Amino acid sequence: MLKNIPSLLSPELLKILMEMGHADELVIGDGNYPAASCAQRLVRLDGLGVPEVLKAILKVFPLDSYADNAFLMAKTPGDPVETPIWKDYEAIASEGDPNYKGFTQIERFSFYERSKKAYVIIATSEKALYANIILKKGVVKE
Repeated sequence: MLKNIPSLLSPELLKILMEMGHADELVIGDGNYPAASCAQRLVRLDGLGVPEVLKAILKVFPLDSYADNAFLMAKTPGDPVETPIWKDYEAIASEGDPNYKGFTQIERFSFYERSKKAYVIIATSEKALYANIILKKGVVKE
């Protein structure tokens, strides 16, 4: 056991986060996300939702201060689904890292292609639609 590390961050995930370098990206996928077919490395956090995973990761993961650092999968044009979870993400990210610059939306199929290059994909059981996030790692300056 360690102090000050959120308990939902498994040893496997902590190791992967430590291995990541500046500008490497991670994906937090909702329950519908094709994580296994897109992932180079896959970490399953079944039973958890994206908001609690995002909050835990931002306690240990620095966002890139030199580039856009947070991305959402954009809704398909014409899809009437609501995305209230995005407001939760905004609040979590704003509080979680001073380098957060706001979410940039990426078209769905471009998001899938980008995620195939991500260092890791974290699969959750999130039920909200369009609840997928990409985060770009920054540096620790302290």
